Amino acid sequence: MGRALALVIAACLLIGCNAMEAWKKDAKVIRVGGKVMCQDCNQSWNEWVHAATPLKGCRVAITCMERGRVVYYTSDETDEEGEFEMHVNKYINGKELNCEECRVRLMSSPDPQCNVLTNFGGGQTGVKLAQPSHVHRDLIKYTLTPFYFTSLMCDEPDTTISQDQGSNY
Repeated sequence: MGRALALVIAACLLIGCNAMEAWKKDAKVIRVGGKVMCQDCNQSWNEWVHAATPLKGCRVAITCMERGRVVYYTSDETDEEGEFEMHVNKYINGKELNCEECRVRLMSSPDPQCNVLTNFGGGQTGVKLAQPSHVHRDLIKYTLTPFYFTSLMCDEPDTTISQDQGSNY
C-alpha cells in the first residue's frame, strides 16, 4: 500500500512539473514587479529595518542580454505605493528571450531627501530573474524583493582604491 501511494505521488509530481513547463512555453508575456522603498538611517535599528516608506516616481529598469549584447531594455516608474510592474514580450525579433539573462535594477529617485542608491535587495548591482513567482497559462510573473534608496547622510563612502585611481602618495 505504501509503495503504491509513493508511486502515485511521484507520478503526480512529474505530471505537475511537465504541466508547469508547458505553461511556461505558452506564455507570451513576462511581468516583472516589485517595490522601491526609502530607508532612513536616522531612526533606531528596528525602525530603520522595518519602517521603510514607499517612494513614488522612482525609475526601475530591466536589461536583457544575449552574447554580451543588449536585446531588450525597458523601464518603469513607481506609483504612489512604490510599486512597479514591467511587461516584457517573451519573444524578441522571433527569438525566445532567456529570462535568466535579464537584470532588474534601480535607476533614479526624484526624492531629494532619499536618492542615494543602495544594494539592499540588489537594486544597485541588479537582480537576475531566476525563479518566477507565478506561472499561468499565458503569463509568467517575477515578484522581486524590495529595492531601497537612502539619504546622502546614510551613504557610506567608498574607501577602496582601484588600480585606475592610483595613490596620492
